[in-house]
Amino acid sequence: MADQLTIMAVHAHPDDEVISTGGVFARYAAEGIRTVLVTCTNGEQGDAPGGIKPGEPGHDPNAVRAQRLSELQESAALLGIEHVELLGYRDSGMDGWEGNRDPEAFWNIPVEQSAARLAELMRHYRPQVVVTYDENGNYGHPDHIQANRVALAATAATDIPAKLYYTAIPRERSLEMFAALRAEGIIDAEPPADFGTPMDQITTVVDVASYAQRKVKALEAHGSQGDSVPFLRMPPEMQQMMFSTESFVRHINRVAAAPAHETDLFAGLR
Repeated sequence: MADQLTIMAVHAHPDDEVISTGGVFARYAAEGIRTVLVTCTNGEQGDAPGGIKPGEPGHDPNAVRAQRLSELQESAALLGIEHVELLGYRDSGMDGWEGNRDPEAFWNIPVEQSAARLAELMRHYRPQVVVTYDENGNYGHPDHIQANRVALAATAATDIPAKLYYTAIPRERSLEMFAALRAEGIIDAEPPADFGTPMDQITTVVDVASYAQRKVKALEAHGSQGDSVPFLRMPPEMQQMMFSTESFVRHINRVAAAPAHETDLFAGLR
């Protein structure tokens, strides 16, 4: 498997694969690059059918897990993801939730244990490019933070990926997004002052405009979580604008030919 260009994304939950990496998955799959998604948890702390929240009567974590994993397979097919690998850990829930204390939750599994499993997948697929979240999990979710730690540990243990990236939402673009959502009456919230990544820290912006509507379809596949995805309530022209590019911060680079500012995660590797 060593000769084939391969991208591996390490995500926390079913549906995380779409927003920040759905476009690059679809684009690179269309280019013949092998695509591998590693999903660390089963999403048990998501909404149950009917929008029932964790802790509310009728929320069955086992039923939620089955639903979300089924949705994941549909989303992966829409995005052209060739290989979906499930680590199978329990969803820890948002920071401060009761699920954080479950000893079987991903957040509570020793990093070295999870990293050893991911390292085996890296040895099998030998990805030149790995994508995950930044050290804060992009917005502080315990499972996202743990995915970052596990991906970094597995990368260090194998020395296989030539490049490792953090997903990023450009701060300036996110402010425009929130303003547009408020103008449409979709949300009424203001983003945190530190939401997103300043543009001067972003190293890589990939054009995925041709795959924006495929991202929308993949989000729709995660129908049980629709209440928490305001993007699906956007007008089509706004969706196209929001999903036309995906941004990243290059955290590890072992490729001398890679430029400082990239439009391709495989820059210097082709």
